[in-house]
Amino acid sequence: VGRHPWPWLLAASVLMLALAAPALGMRTWPSDASSEPTSNTVRQAYDLVADAYGPGANGPLVVAVDLEEADQGALPGLGERLARTDGVAAVAPPVVSPHRDAAVIMVTPEFGPQDERVTGLVDRIRADALPPGAEITGLTATYVDLSRMLSDRLWPVIGVVVATSFVMLMIVFRSLLAPLKAAAMNLLSIAAAYGVLTAVFQWGWGAELLGLPHSVPVSSFILLLLFAVLFGVSMDYEVFLLSRVREEWLRHGDARGSVTSGLAATGRVISSAALIMVAVFLGFAADPGLVIKQMGVGLAVAVALDATVVRLVLVPATMALLGRANWWLPRPLARVLPEIDLHGGAAPAPAAEREPEPSRA
Repeated sequence: VGRHPWPWLLAASVLMLALAAPALGMRTWPSDASSEPTSNTVRQAYDLVADAYGPGANGPLVVAVDLEEADQGALPGLGERLARTDGVAAVAPPVVSPHRDAAVIMVTPEFGPQDERVTGLVDRIRADALPPGAEITGLTATYVDLSRMLSDRLWPVIGVVVATSFVMLMIVFRSLLAPLKAAAMNLLSIAAAYGVLTAVFQWGWGAELLGLPHSVPVSSFILLLLFAVLFGVSMDYEVFLLSRVREEWLRHGDARGSVTSGLAATGRVISSAALIMVAVFLGFAADPGLVIKQMGVGLAVAVALDATVVRLVLVPATMALLGRANWWLPRPLARVLPEIDLHGGAAPAPAAEREPEPSRA
């Protein structure tokens, strides 16, 4: 890898990006009874209801009306508007509370709760059918809001975690590009795991091998959980590798040689640790529970890719190309950042490390 970094870098990058590509079409949704095995009694009851009353009967929408704010005489008109909404199979008559201060209307969609058209139906009802004082609720509507909320929260979480890790690594390794590369590599591993999850569970590629009767959306909770766990594991491998590489760099001042020595010293340990973790996570993938199964597949894939393609190919190839620039830190930052001795003062800094400039290659 160190002798011919460009071919290795391009090949590994294409592989990781290809694995990550399906994540662009990912749809998240909390798991429900339709995701359970057909031997499960809850799933059997779910199928019985769907066969007898239509798929939407398993996830009715509930329109709640505050009669202190809305006129009770408007309830029949509201029911008619709901019935005319595209995607609605049936609308039950309004049920007024004993105190005459509230009413509920049950709306049955034409499709099941996990159907991707449910989100559009909930949005249309909210935008076009509901008067002031009326809101839509029910488990299906809650799932729509929950999936949207978790997806929206993912990006701020990623930003905070990546920014914090970048600052900490910059202080520890006194480098600007090494922390940036570390964050990019970690995100690439996580994106590849997201892509594999989408292909296996949402597209159904190999779903039968995991005991799934059909394709299912990726659970809404998985993205945040996977990101938190995988970013920590990936950063652990990165710090382990970079610490040894920097130690060699401080000892000899040889940019490419330090990468080779550091990889030779840590590669076997990282691979062995990853192998143990992959074996454990594959055990999760055999669990009948959908959320645990998805966690197991995502973690196993990400750790395997991170310990092989990323740590053994992408990181060495990138560091070989950057050369001395791996440890470049602008003078203003060097004066401000505190110095943390990772090596107990055992390795004095070489003259080449005083102020290396970015490589022009």
